[in-house]
Amino acid sequence: MDKQTIASAAATPAIGPYSPALAVGDFVFLSGQIPLDHEGKIAGIIAPDQARKALENMKAQLFEAGLSMDAVVKTTIFLTNMDDFGAVNEVYAEFFSPPFPARSTVEVSRLPKDVKVEIEAIALRG
Repeated sequence: MDKQTIASAAATPAIGPYSPALAVGDFVFLSGQIPLDHEGKIAGIIAPDQARKALENMKAQLFEAGLSMDAVVKTTIFLTNMDDFGAVNEVYAEFFSPPFPARSTVEVSRLPKDVKVEIEAIALRG
């Protein structure tokens, strides 16, 4: 099985031993995208602003793979406070259109760099 690492210079750099995205066959698996700029600094203070940056990073990784947000079939959103669910949903809806990807949203106690939002995805080529 061939695996291809995808890493956009316009998105968050990996902050550990992982690939920002990995293409395997017709699938592209995107690691959790957090709201870091290309220099590794946190972008945004509140959850909706952080979600927007995380989704912009996702979009950049997908672009690097030759895909758009329409290729995403599944996402998982990690929030440090479920009270941010509605506001993050509003931002999420700016990046996706029907049919929306399947999705899970979970509250977690802590995320890398103490950000408020992390979003991972699976996209399908073709």
